[in-house]
Amino acid sequence: MRDLPPLAQHIAHARRLDLDDVGAQVAEDLPAERTGDDLSQLEDAHARQGSLRHLNLHRNAFRDRTMLHSMVRRQADLVRDAEAVARGMDVTLVEVSPRDGLQNESVILSTDAKLDLIARLVAAGARRIEAVSFAHPQRVPAMADAEAVMNRLPRSDGVSYSGLVLNRRGLDRAVASGVDEVNVVVCVSDTFGHRNQNLSTQDAMRVAADVVEGARAHGIATTVTLATAFGCPFEGEVAVERVVELARESAASGVDELCLADTIGVGVPTQVRALTSEVRAAVGDGLALRFHFHNTRNTGIANVVTALQEGVMVFDTSAGGIGGCPFAPAATGNVPTDDVVYTLERMGIGTGIDLPALLPTAGFLAEQLGHEVPAMLPKAGIFP
Repeated sequence: MRDLPPLAQHIAHARRLDLDDVGAQVAEDLPAERTGDDLSQLEDAHARQGSLRHLNLHRNAFRDRTMLHSMVRRQADLVRDAEAVARGMDVTLVEVSPRDGLQNESVILSTDAKLDLIARLVAAGARRIEAVSFAHPQRVPAMADAEAVMNRLPRSDGVSYSGLVLNRRGLDRAVASGVDEVNVVVCVSDTFGHRNQNLSTQDAMRVAADVVEGARAHGIATTVTLATAFGCPFEGEVAVERVVELARESAASGVDELCLADTIGVGVPTQVRALTSEVRAAVGDGLALRFHFHNTRNTGIANVVTALQEGVMVFDTSAGGIGGCPFAPAATGNVPTDDVVYTLERMGIGTGIDLPALLPTAGFLAEQLGHEVPAMLPKAGIFP
């Protein structure tokens, strides 16, 4: 750590890359050097042409361009420093294929097949697995056997199983089933909230606070997921300010972790940076931040890498890239565990996942579901 520049040491300590820090460091480090030889050549040329006005225009443009290039190079160096810090840490992947992955499929897997999937994930190194949803069986038929799955899970040291809950009744079922974590959803978009949970956003937030309180009383870890944080299929763009306000309310509930979800896969890296920066400014560094990306428009992995550069170390991924929300039109899969692990490993960042052990899971899922899975790595293979 002593060999890293001061800003990189700050990133390591804070576990995030703050763009304000970048800006301050860039301003401090910008060279005061003169572009003497180049400007002298311009002066000679324009003096011969007798055009002082053009000389000044070229001088200013040259200096602006030089400064811009210096800033870009410096910011690129800082990002590399942040990635060097990240290489000393393991990213945590929350495997969501048994829940979010299967809930939108037309084929409902048997309990045995779900348990086979989870056993494969555990064998490949998955240590946080969202195994079930305690939604009403009529609303999400694919999750109707939640208790049966939980009762037969392969319990191993270091493996944490979570369940999605939407209300206090779901929490009661989760507690009785022996979950290690619960994830409660609040839709940033009112319209989506009514479609997904039959609740307004504010009502869902009150329910979430109640669930968090109840889970903490049982010693169960809690996550609040802010769904449609990047955009809504019904309302369109979602204001950053609205997400930030809900993040504040979530933090006030005492939740252990906050997840920002791109439920319909419309997010891009600039949104990831903006949301990360604004949410962190609102809730501080004490609340763990996690992201949930869908690869609907092929931006999922770019968003993961961007969030990583912003210091986020926890991501939802799905084996084979399966999944989607039953209440979102044209919903497609989550960002694939296979492709994310490959990307991070090639960047020198650990995940704890054994990629060769994981890859056959895509074929298993394809066979069970009756169609190819979206992940690219199972088709292309590991390199080198």
